[in-house]
Amino acid sequence: MIPAVGVCGTFPVASGSDTWPCRVPVGRPSTADLNGHFAAVQSWAFEIKDWAARGGLPLADETRRAHGTNQLLPTHVTIASADAAAALLGNKWPERLARGRARAAHLGARFPGVDAAALTKATDTYTDADFALLCDAAEWFARNDATGLTARQVPIEGLHAKWLNTHAREVRTLAGVEDLGLLPKHPARLHFTYLDPSYLHGHGRRHDSITVGDSMAPAYAPQVVIISENKDTAIYFPALAGGIAVEGGGNAGPQPAAQTPWLAACPNVFYWGDMDAVGLTILNDFRAAGLQVRSLLMDRTAFASHERFGATTDANGLPLNVTKRRDLPFLTPAERELYNDLTDPSWTRVRRVEQERIPLPLALDAVVMALAES
Repeated sequence: MIPAVGVCGTFPVASGSDTWPCRVPVGRPSTADLNGHFAAVQSWAFEIKDWAARGGLPLADETRRAHGTNQLLPTHVTIASADAAAALLGNKWPERLARGRARAAHLGARFPGVDAAALTKATDTYTDADFALLCDAAEWFARNDATGLTARQVPIEGLHAKWLNTHAREVRTLAGVEDLGLLPKHPARLHFTYLDPSYLHGHGRRHDSITVGDSMAPAYAPQVVIISENKDTAIYFPALAGGIAVEGGGNAGPQPAAQTPWLAACPNVFYWGDMDAVGLTILNDFRAAGLQVRSLLMDRTAFASHERFGATTDANGLPLNVTKRRDLPFLTPAERELYNDLTDPSWTRVRRVEQERIPLPLALDAVVMALAES
């Protein structure tokens, strides 16, 4: 057994570092342990000494009093170099150290003046392909002006927009630029379906969309908006006078919806999402964004009525995990009761009822009833 000796921070990959040799504490038994559990302390000391001897590590010690006698106990071990530390740790550390040194040398040679040590640390988890792409991208941005291009249009072989968006900070640092000059992401879009039977009877357009920030208005000012998390339920929601069904957009949905004037001005806005922790969190976030939304079929009563359709696994067929409970201040008491149930580790029933499992006529009835009661 190797004692639990900590290593001095992150290994420096550059030669000549002042970090090495590194003096590391091996632990210090308390006086109570010395007098009350001396046999265990003695066994620990022997183990430390044997381990240090096998690794050829200098060991420092001190004299401690136990049961009226002097005892020589280890205090620190000295590790000569990063290579020695990597060898002690094993578990791919020697390979990791060699990779870091090679990358630091490559960065220093290809990008003079860059903080190679900091970037080597930042890219420690990069695959070799990602590291090579980082260097190519940084070199391109250092030599070219990307003003007016989107991330997808940058002419670098092997580069795709998602990679660049994820690694932009390291690219900027390595290229020595504060801004890549790329066009911002396009504004969010809302897709919606007209539900008003009078409008549709005149063969009006059934499906529409708006880009957030545009001055576009729908064919009529809605009196009822149902924000439906599932795309199909929004598209096929039953006819409803003055109604529009909006596709929710998941966690990214609240802000675009709140920034759409005709939606925010609607006197009756409903959110219909899955009865699970995520769905209730999104409901809370719509309200936090400033929309006065009412939930649709998202309480204990609705859950009990449709629990037989509940899911026990995720999209990959894995069991649903317990979601860590958050503070959701914009839930009503009835909604919070269901949220607390579904985030309770001791809950043994299903943890998700997907909204699309509930028949659309029942959802329409729930809207009509809520409107009648308001």
